[in-house]
Amino acid sequence: MKKSYAIKVPIKYAKKTKVIIKLNNIQNKNLKLRKDKKFIYYPIKELDNNKLIKFKKVKYIEIMLTSFEEQEKKIQSYKENLKLPDNLKKHLPTSYDIIGKIALIKLPTQLLKYKKNIGISILKSKKNIETVCLVKPVEGELRTRDIQIIAGKKQTKTIHKEFGLTFFVDVKNTYFSPRLANERKRVASLVKPGEIVVDMFTGIAPFAVMIAKYSKAKIIYAVDKNKKAISLAEQNVKINKVIDKITLFNDDSKNIKKILEKEQVFADRIIMNLPFSAHDFFIYALDIISENCIIHYYTIIKEDEIEDKIKDLKKIAKVKNVFITRYNTNKIKSYSPREFYMGIDITVKK
Repeated sequence: MKKSYAIKVPIKYAKKTKVIIKLNNIQNKNLKLRKDKKFIYYPIKELDNNKLIKFKKVKYIEIMLTSFEEQEKKIQSYKENLKLPDNLKKHLPTSYDIIGKIALIKLPTQLLKYKKNIGISILKSKKNIETVCLVKPVEGELRTRDIQIIAGKKQTKTIHKEFGLTFFVDVKNTYFSPRLANERKRVASLVKPGEIVVDMFTGIAPFAVMIAKYSKAKIIYAVDKNKKAISLAEQNVKINKVIDKITLFNDDSKNIKKILEKEQVFADRIIMNLPFSAHDFFIYALDIISENCIIHYYTIIKEDEIEDKIKDLKKIAKVKNVFITRYNTNKIKSYSPREFYMGIDITVKK
C-alpha cells in the first residue's frame, strides 16, 4: 500500500469525475483506484494551489490523503525481468513468432543454458501465450522442425487467427509462419476472377484459404506430401467455409502434372512456398502452366544473388520452351544477417 492524494466522490458522480481527472491530467497511474459501498477514491498527483482551490469548489468532490494498492508494472518485453549475465544479453533474440497461444523462439548456443528462464519471461510478458517452444530451422519436404517445450503447457496444437480467418496448427508436425500473413493477403489481392490457382506446397492451406476467401478464383488445387498437414488443411477449409473452392491432394508435387491432367485444367497462378527446395520443383511447375501464368516463387537468398537466381530459372524454363517475361521481388523477412525470405513474382509464357 502507498499513500497518495485522492479525489473522493459519491459513486453516482464517478463518470463525471473521471472526465474531469482526464481533462486535467492529474491521475496517478501507478496506483489502483478503490471504492466502497458509497464512494470511489481516485489516486491523483499532488495538486498546485490553483488546482486545489478549483477542485475544492466542486461540491461533491473531497480532496484527501489515503492509501492505495500499487499497479502491477506492465512488462513491455520479455527481456525486462530476465536475469542474465551482462555479456549474454546482446545475444537475446529481438523477436520470436507467435502462433495462436504458442511462442516459437530460436536461441544461440550460448543461451541454451538459460532457455527455461527465457521461456518463463516470455509467458510473463505476453498474457495470451500458454506455451513457449525452442525451435530449430524447418527441414525436409514435409517442413517439420525439432521442437522443445521450455515453458508453459505441454502442447503443440493451437488455433491461429489472421485477417478474419481461423487456422488449426500443429507447430511440431506442420509448417506455418505468421510472418507471411501480409504476403498471403497480398497474393490473394492479385488473383483475378475465374483464375485456376495451384498451391504446390500448401501445408495447412493458409495461402489456399486466404485466396478462396478473399478473391474470386474459380478453384484452388492445394497439394502437400505431409499427411498431417493435409489433415489440418481439411479442417481449415471446413471451418473457413471454402470447401467448394479448394480441392486438396495428399501427394508429392513432382506428380503435379498427373494431378492436373486428371482435372483437365492448367494453372493461371502457382504458389511455390518451399524456400529451400522450390528450385528443384520449378521444372514441374512449368508442366502445368496456362498460356500466361504467374508463379509466386519463395526462396531464402542474399539480395546480390537474385539476378543469378533468375538466370538459372530462365535456363530451366528454356528446356520447357517457356519464357520468363518479367519478375518482381518482395522482401518478406530477414532470415540471417545477410539473407532474406524473398518472394519473387514470375510471369511465364509458353
